[in-house]
Amino acid sequence: MNIQWTCVPFNELTVEQLYAALRLRSEVFVVEQNCVFLDMDNYDQQCWHLLGVHEGSLVAYTRLVPPGVIYNEASIGRVVTSPVVRRTGGGRFLMQESIRQTGALFGAGNIKIGAQLYLKKFYESFGFEQASDVYMEDGIEHIYMIRKQAD
Repeated sequence: MNIQWTCVPFNELTVEQLYAALRLRSEVFVVEQNCVFLDMDNYDQQCWHLLGVHEGSLVAYTRLVPPGVIYNEASIGRVVTSPVVRRTGGGRFLMQESIRQTGALFGAGNIKIGAQLYLKKFYESFGFEQASDVYMEDGIEHIYMIRKQAD
């Protein structure tokens, strides 16, 4: 699968990119997962946004959070792939690029995520380790996970 990656700070997103990102996040987090929550949480403005486009459509997205904004560590959040690219490796490409971009933007350091519990093994395959007990967020079981800086 050929995905074109763009990573920009919030104030450099085009109106079209912002709309596509918010639409994809809503499609998956609100509609598909049937989870009513306030997705626009006033962190987007402080973050970088990684957009993966395939054949002219946004198919993959993450929000890259600088250290000190949500956690002491850098973070990768709002990890989402379009249903049209699931089971094609798109999610793996998205996480690989997210980890790479996080290091390039914020330097070497640990990365902390709040992961849906059912995706634990997926994130472990990228070096993340469980760092908390299970907690509920928006009606879904989550865990904190940390990817430690390679020595």
